[in-house]
Amino acid sequence: MIPRYSRKEMTNIWSPETRFRIWFEIEAHATMALAELGVVPGEAAKIIWEKGSAATFDVDRIDEIERTTKHDVIAFLTHLAEIVGPEARFVHQGMTSSDVLDTCLSVQLTRAADLLLADIDKLLAALMKRAKEHKYTITIGRSHGIHAEPTTFGIKLAEAYAEFRRNRERLVNARHEVAVCAISGAVGTFANIDPRVEAHVAEKLGLRVEPVSTQVIPRDRHAMYFATLGVVASSIERLATEIRHLQRTEVLEAEEYFSPGQKGSSAMPHKRNPVLSENLTGLARLVRGMVTPALENVALWHERDISHSSVERMIGPDATVTLDFALARLTGLIENLLVYPENMKRNLDLLGGLHNSQRVLLALTQAGLSREDAYAAVQRNAMRVWESRGDRAGQFAANLKADPEVSAKLSASEIDAMFDDFHHLKHVDTIFERVFESNA
Repeated sequence: MIPRYSRKEMTNIWSPETRFRIWFEIEAHATMALAELGVVPGEAAKIIWEKGSAATFDVDRIDEIERTTKHDVIAFLTHLAEIVGPEARFVHQGMTSSDVLDTCLSVQLTRAADLLLADIDKLLAALMKRAKEHKYTITIGRSHGIHAEPTTFGIKLAEAYAEFRRNRERLVNARHEVAVCAISGAVGTFANIDPRVEAHVAEKLGLRVEPVSTQVIPRDRHAMYFATLGVVASSIERLATEIRHLQRTEVLEAEEYFSPGQKGSSAMPHKRNPVLSENLTGLARLVRGMVTPALENVALWHERDISHSSVERMIGPDATVTLDFALARLTGLIENLLVYPENMKRNLDLLGGLHNSQRVLLALTQAGLSREDAYAAVQRNAMRVWESRGDRAGQFAANLKADPEVSAKLSASEIDAMFDDFHHLKHVDTIFERVFESNA
């Protein structure tokens, strides 16, 4: 988590100041609940809430205490006692450190998810706008990197829109997974604290109660959360990789915006490189790299150990901050993406109409040739075009018309009719309706 790839609103969630404020709210809400149950004096709970709410927790002071105690929660409670006074003896009644740490992490992860969901919403809006703009911008589709059949640039972006809409649903579910509170005491049995305290704290913090916490909230919840972040990151990389390919000099169908004064290379002044897409590819790798540690955190010893703790202190901030930055960067990239329909048409025509080979194949089978014979006839005429080095315009159609086996089944006008590229776009409206107007 470095400033270069961080945005303030997300980093604030993980700051020590925010963490200690959440710790206080957990402790204070629990104390208020205990007061309502008659376990601690109501006036003491009120003083704790008022003094703590007005305080600014001294991070340096807490760190100083922790150097002696070697325990972060005890260090915080000691500092809280310095602020509150004698009434602080009623704080943390029947609780254990994990009650504070795990519930705090739930709050932080849900807040982070809310920011990420807002990020995805902005990306979806950008993708929808550009997809509709290029709904009928014809381009060649590629399989294995090789020309296949025509599609549209709008469909490419619609595919990304549908994928990120699925990601949004996944993130909503992942947020629900981790939005739980545990205030159950040592080994999670509620031996020294009433379950009603947990319910009260959960309600105040906008969480649900964890049914069985075994002192720590089960880490399968967190594994699901971070795995979802990894899937979102992979979708970012998929779209970024597509843009990187389309920006290659030999292709140049789309290009990242190159701002005035921007430089592409320290050595070669002519360069315009897809640096944002490449950066997004790298950031996606980082986020995915944090998924495996989260999965390995699921297996803890018995009711609790802290092997997960150091991992989460790293991946919680780093994964969410990095993904937040990446989603914002991708949104800006899409909003400002330069699209070159004329280059798309030029590339579409490079092979002289070979992208219509399937139409000819199907027409020959419907005219009476076996599929095997039809395939052989189309392929031999296509390969003559593929292996030629000259102007390929119209060459495929001309070869087909001159082939006795083909011309015996299809007239010249029937062959010409198969080279209408807009045949491939006849169901674009259906695709867009499915993506942008249905609830599927």
